[in-house]
Amino acid sequence: MMKTVKPLANSSRNTILIDYREKLVPNSQKSPRQLLKLIQPQSGRNNQGKITMRHQGGRHKRFYRVIDFKRYEKDNVEGKVKSIEYDPNRNSFISLISYRDGSFTFIIAPEGLKINDQIISGSNENIPLKIGNNLPLSYIPVNTPIHNLELKPQKGGQLIRGAGTYAEIIGKEEGNKYVLVKLMSKEVRKVLATCRATIGKVSNSEANLVKLGKAGRSR
Repeated sequence: MMKTVKPLANSSRNTILIDYREKLVPNSQKSPRQLLKLIQPQSGRNNQGKITMRHQGGRHKRFYRVIDFKRYEKDNVEGKVKSIEYDPNRNSFISLISYRDGSFTFIIAPEGLKINDQIISGSNENIPLKIGNNLPLSYIPVNTPIHNLELKPQKGGQLIRGAGTYAEIIGKEEGNKYVLVKLMSKEVRKVLATCRATIGKVSNSEANLVKLGKAGRSR
């Protein structure tokens, strides 16, 4: 859902924003501290402290949320979705996952993921084809929407991580060694079948409809 701001001042004219109250379900408790890292201000300086890029600096202080793009460490361990949160460092939403072993991670939230949903990752064919599950491309059927796609085994997701994006498997070849993946740009890539991806589309598909109204809102 989008909300249009009333033009009570020049700065709010033509402003269309996302209604986060309807989209997000924040966690009642604070996020685990080990998943937050403070982004140190650089102010356009290099390792010698000299300004190498002018007109840098300012902006709002923020924490970087450590996102688990690999999910190999939690293979075959069920996790429960605790929240769907806003992340100031990306245009998609993120979810806090609580695993049975007591650990927590952040993942990119796919469209349709809900609170208390169970997700799991693994390298075997017993992993169910369910939104949020992470498994090799060789076990994912053709025409299934995927995101967080690996390009090299065990390197972690590198493609299809932006809001509203997804890819599709359109074929398999060479004895199921490679999988043909169609990206949002209509480009077709040949990826090793042992590479992993997550089922579903990335959340916040309405991000492209946002009109900030003024530049200061992005600072």
